[in-house]
Amino acid sequence: MKHVVLGTAGHIDHGKTSLVKALTGVDTDRLKEEKERGITIELGFTFLDLPSGIRLGIVDVPGHERFVKHMVAGAWGIDLVALVIAADEGVMPQTKEHLDICSLLKVKKGLIILTKIDLVDQEFLDLVQEEVRDAVKDTFLKGSPILTVSANTGQGIPQLISVLDQLANEVEERSSDGLFRLPIDRVFIMRGFGTVVTGTVVSGSIGLGETLEVLPPSLQGKARNIQVYNRSVESAKAGQRTAINIQGIEASNINRGDVLVRPQTLTPTRVIDVYLEYLPSAQRPLRNRTTHRFHIGTNLATASIYLLDQEELAPGDGGFAQMRLDRPIVALPQDRFVIRGSSIIQTCGGGVILDTHPGKHKRFSKKEISDLITLRDGSGEEAIRQHILYAGVGGVSLTDLVQRVAMSPHEIEAILLRMVERRELILIEPERLKVVDWSQYQELMGMTLMQLREFHGRFPMKSGLSKEELRTKLPEEVDIKLFQILIGELIQTEKIVLERDKLRLAEHRVSSSDGKGLVKKVEEAILKGGLQPPSPKDLADEWSEEEEGVQAVFEHLAHEGTLIKIKSGIYFHRIPFEQVKENLIQYLRRNGEITTPQFKEMTGISRKYAIPLIEYFDQIKLTLRLGDRRVLRTGKEG
Repeated sequence: MKHVVLGTAGHIDHGKTSLVKALTGVDTDRLKEEKERGITIELGFTFLDLPSGIRLGIVDVPGHERFVKHMVAGAWGIDLVALVIAADEGVMPQTKEHLDICSLLKVKKGLIILTKIDLVDQEFLDLVQEEVRDAVKDTFLKGSPILTVSANTGQGIPQLISVLDQLANEVEERSSDGLFRLPIDRVFIMRGFGTVVTGTVVSGSIGLGETLEVLPPSLQGKARNIQVYNRSVESAKAGQRTAINIQGIEASNINRGDVLVRPQTLTPTRVIDVYLEYLPSAQRPLRNRTTHRFHIGTNLATASIYLLDQEELAPGDGGFAQMRLDRPIVALPQDRFVIRGSSIIQTCGGGVILDTHPGKHKRFSKKEISDLITLRDGSGEEAIRQHILYAGVGGVSLTDLVQRVAMSPHEIEAILLRMVERRELILIEPERLKVVDWSQYQELMGMTLMQLREFHGRFPMKSGLSKEELRTKLPEEVDIKLFQILIGELIQTEKIVLERDKLRLAEHRVSSSDGKGLVKKVEEAILKGGLQPPSPKDLADEWSEEEEGVQAVFEHLAHEGTLIKIKSGIYFHRIPFEQVKENLIQYLRRNGEITTPQFKEMTGISRKYAIPLIEYFDQIKLTLRLGDRRVLRTGKEG
């Protein structure tokens, strides 16, 4: 059976609830206060089986301006709208606001129903019809059917049912292939069952006994019972008005605005990138960094709006923005939203979400605006490619992309596999379908070779780097699986060689002998220098050698542990270094503290060496500096 959802819209007291009752026999005003006051306060729900066999779910929304937030919640998941206008009053403020909301939410089809026609004559009715045509001429309802009915007498109801059947047949049925999402609009306790939540399934499907998660509180429970239009079923799918009895979650922990999903499929967010549409009827320009009420699904939050491509939006304009919310929401790209003023509470705009987990943007950046245009206007594959590039060498998985692209998991998976086959991506985790962009992988490969080349330059007498050392020289987001793939390919293509546990460039050769005997000469010179050793430049000048070559020997001996690098240009041989370290420890154990002049006197060396040396002992946490004194750190007594 095909399921289509119809929502009512219109000004207060224009007969929406009476019309629904005339169609279905159900009074959707269930609250005592609603019956006493004669107005709809909360959303009402029922259904109508149409002649063609389509089940038409009906969401009856409140018309009072104080309850527009409920109207937005009800309109978010509808396929058709019935704009209800009382024939004796015509177009009113909430008629226009509700029509704006439906336009912003991109409701594609609907009809206009003039109610209470038993209260006016034909001439007046003709005038109202002309007024209505003028009111909708620039909206999605232009050219839509205008029906005249009376809920009191039943006049026009059969024709209305026929037109609803025709429109419902034209509606494309929602796909059940996407992620399961049910924005919660009611939560209550049913005696003998426990917690029950209700809402319209906007995408995907869910089955009896499955584990569910309530976001953003991240609470898990099981679907103990599922009802669609008051009938128990084995499963519910997109487009169906559904009640789910959840086992394992207290009703007090669930709120309207929360979203029911499958576990670990969606992550709440407080920051979103959007394309914002500012209504022509807005009373003032929308300035950067202003705060508005933000409506999405059944949720209401407060959003700080940061315009990215303009200083302000004039009424009727559109632009890109990043919104930062005061509470987490659950959303996907291409979800529609509505904004209403925070001081003057009136609908002033809305738009579409482009990215649910963006980074911080630089305003007026041409590249970032171009990227947002791609997310707004580009194909699904272009959006996928862009998010993969954003992820860099850290990679992105299918699970990540499902939250960032408005496509089903199966569609995204098919695109990723095609891109891998075309060598546009590197597949680093088949089980998670985690990928890295090919060009960025090539850059990482070049970076790896450069690190080895630099290492060989600094330590020409070393055979190579261990895998662990090499990995630490690459970006930290490079995970072990990507690193293993990278090293495996470099070895296979004979660009690098693995000997024992060391990696080296294929062209690198370690000489078995030190032709000039520099290693021995440097070690002897530094040992002879004691606590006032020569620098690489000093020895290069003395021996008429290239300073770079002598420096490489110093680095080699430091890497081997023979020399201790105190700072740039100052290296101590380990033997005198260890001796002065032991002397310092003994001094501090006897005296408790030492000043720089005292250290200089104890070692018999100049300030050129004394200060870097005592500061080095601070760095290795042997000593602790307290003003102009130093003491032995606890646990460093030897």
